[in-house]
Amino acid sequence: MSKIALIGGSGFVGTRLIELLRKQHQVCNIDKQESHFHPDLTIIGDVRDTAKLTEQLAGGFDAVILLAAEHRDDVSPVSLYYDVNVQGARNVLAAMEANGIRRIVFTSSVAVYGLNKRNPDEQHPADPFNHYGKSKWQAEEVLREWYDADPTQRNLNILRPTVIFGERNRGNVYNLLRQIAGGKFLMIGKGENKKSMAYVGNIVAFIEFLLTVQTTGYHVYNYVDTPDFTMNQLVAHVGSVLKKHIPATHFPYWLGMLGGYGFDFLAWITRKKLTVSSVRIKKFCATTQFDATAAHTAGFQAPYTLGQGLERTLEYEFVHPQPDNITFISE
Repeated sequence: MSKIALIGGSGFVGTRLIELLRKQHQVCNIDKQESHFHPDLTIIGDVRDTAKLTEQLAGGFDAVILLAAEHRDDVSPVSLYYDVNVQGARNVLAAMEANGIRRIVFTSSVAVYGLNKRNPDEQHPADPFNHYGKSKWQAEEVLREWYDADPTQRNLNILRPTVIFGERNRGNVYNLLRQIAGGKFLMIGKGENKKSMAYVGNIVAFIEFLLTVQTTGYHVYNYVDTPDFTMNQLVAHVGSVLKKHIPATHFPYWLGMLGGYGFDFLAWITRKKLTVSSVRIKKFCATTQFDATAAHTAGFQAPYTLGQGLERTLEYEFVHPQPDNITFISE
């Protein structure tokens, strides 16, 4: 039984990861927020406090999983991205070094590639466009420098997931599924564009795989559940699971963008952040794919297909919704 420290495990992915890991490992969660579901395994800490982290990582941990991050689009001040995501990574490594911990799994993001890239794999040049992506890339560089300083003794695994969805998550995929399920969905464009997605149950299983299999060396993996669905396939699958007829009307792209600009103007007038905008429509109609061949040829077997992950999420959220109303907000 290994002793694993999760840093930032009170959120969406961390909660599911703890549920999986605690079956075979001794787990401790260090987070600045209490865990809704695993308070017995959680101690309050912050990646910006090196001294306290050093104390909390004492006690013979075998590996660290670094999940903590500032990731929302509206973080203010923007320096928080770098204080938490970059300097926080440095602080974690310093605390690990002080306690002789030589293994780390770091959750980065496909945001390091930037926008409108054609199916990038792990060798694709980084070109982040926002502070989140830039800070994640800088954190990766910090971790690489740490590994390169002692490659025979250290183990670094970097995971770059695409958008993650699943039960209790409140992000863009949930908003899309809710619109389709509620009959308020409008298909803009031809619907042949593909969207890379990842079910949380597969993400946490892949992290466990990295812990148990990739125990030496330096590895970087994109993670996507394949094959990708087109928007038409996604809508049809949701309709099939929910046993609902989803209208097949397609609105031209130019008309959708015109409507998006109208919502932009309304948001400017009201000073409110609306769920519809020209940027969201542009993203909706774009193909967003990432090459995860390396992950799926490394010996990992995803426990769920993409369709099964969507079915489990739809069943949980819209067929038999849970009464406790505990959710996790993400972009």
